[in-house]
Amino acid sequence: MSTAPALTFALPAPDLSTWRTGNTGTEGVWHFDSGVPGRHVMVSALVHGNEVCGAWALLGLLEAGVRPEVGTLTLAFCNLEAFDRFDANNHDASRFTDEDLNRQWSDARIDTGNTLERRRAAALRPFVARADWLLDLHSMHEPSAPLLLTGIQPRNLALARAMRSPEHVVVDAGHQDGVRMRDYGRFGWADEAGGDTRSLLVECGFHGDPASRDVARDQCVRFLEQSGAVSAQVLSLLLPHWRLPDAPRQWALEVTGPVVARSSAFRFAAPYTGLELFETAGTVIGDNDGEPVRTPYDNCVLVMPSTRQARTGVTVVRFARRSLL
Repeated sequence: MSTAPALTFALPAPDLSTWRTGNTGTEGVWHFDSGVPGRHVMVSALVHGNEVCGAWALLGLLEAGVRPEVGTLTLAFCNLEAFDRFDANNHDASRFTDEDLNRQWSDARIDTGNTLERRRAAALRPFVARADWLLDLHSMHEPSAPLLLTGIQPRNLALARAMRSPEHVVVDAGHQDGVRMRDYGRFGWADEAGGDTRSLLVECGFHGDPASRDVARDQCVRFLEQSGAVSAQVLSLLLPHWRLPDAPRQWALEVTGPVVARSSAFRFAAPYTGLELFETAGTVIGDNDGEPVRTPYDNCVLVMPSTRQARTGVTVVRFARRSLL
């Protein structure tokens, strides 16, 4: 069975000191109002303190002076306490301080306020609740191609198709251990109730790969253009090198279920990094405390396999069916 290999963290952490205060009274949160009616658009980064690619993208938007032409734009550096602990030689330790901020997005959890992440979620909640469109920038434990996570709402899948990148789009209902920001409130409602809301989470690549910063920047310009907050002309003028080539095609990966670790002893059968396709049902892909983990159907795809955070109750991989989007 395979253990996780050592990885080099080549993407430096950005210096946020000039922009850390924000302009809202909430640390790390910037809000700009065009004065023209339109959508409330939000881009968030650093939900996990070691996922610095999104912080680089938000920093670039601020430094370039990007402002909404209609509606409002909110830019949020989320888990600054965890980011302050960032060490490239031990980056997993700065993922969070007390618990994963991206599993706290239900009012019942937030209102307890009994961890640093829940208190930070409470501070961010008014901005997330007000947003009509949300792009949440993340990165991955392992080197892998970028993934755009839409949830199960068709309106988000349609937006992913309109953005024309990245190549792989994950259709999933979230995680059993808590609600993500992109599923909070109206974002999690069915199309009939959700109306004009859109929410996407993009996994830009390995945390420490400089290419993940390029993907985060690309996703920002595509999302802002689709939202109508900033025109393609203005984006190309202010951020001329941010947009990457369109994906040659897009695959929808419909998640059918997770594999949840029984303990930190979970091991994969090989050093999988994600998007591996197994043609035959019943193929052994790991060991979960002595029980073989097998693919449940033919042409099964692995989504974000990783043991770096493995412990009892943590999802270590998800199974998905693949089809052209």
